[in-house]
Amino acid sequence: MSNQTLNPRPSTLGREAFVVQYGDIYEHSPWVADLTWQRGLGNEQDTPPGLAEAMGQTLRDATPEQQLEVIRAHPDLAGKAALAGELTDDSTREQAGAGLDQCTPEEMARFERLNDAYKSRFGFPFVMAVKGNDRHAILAAFETRLENSRDEERLTAIEQINRIARFRLEARLGA
Repeated sequence: MSNQTLNPRPSTLGREAFVVQYGDIYEHSPWVADLTWQRGLGNEQDTPPGLAEAMGQTLRDATPEQQLEVIRAHPDLAGKAALAGELTDDSTREQAGAGLDQCTPEEMARFERLNDAYKSRFGFPFVMAVKGNDRHAILAAFETRLENSRDEERLTAIEQINRIARFRLEARLGA
């Protein structure tokens, strides 16, 4: 599936059409799509892996402040926004796919404690590409990543966000 060409091919889209089509891949951050388009697209960006790499490089090349804006645009995992039904459709599907909508009250309390501790330590929410993980693996990753430095964790979050973007592009192709 991942070798298929996206339709319409991203390299053939004008700037506005590209941002309309791909501006939501990065949570509330259409500037990533816009800047990716400005950097130039070729045939190699017409597949999900190729486009994911180009968009991911845009985010990796961004300033730390821009990266933090993208990280902060993400909701807490199993957090208040999820409980209130305020997540984007993509985030809702991703969190439900990892079973975060089936947490016990004890697990919810643990997520809340970890979310608070993480944000207190780093100043941004914990971000993890949850596809292929369950809530137990996510909780374990939370605890491990709390030991990172702020810079290590910012870079880890960016790579996790790029994984999320690739999964979203692959899902969009399959839809």
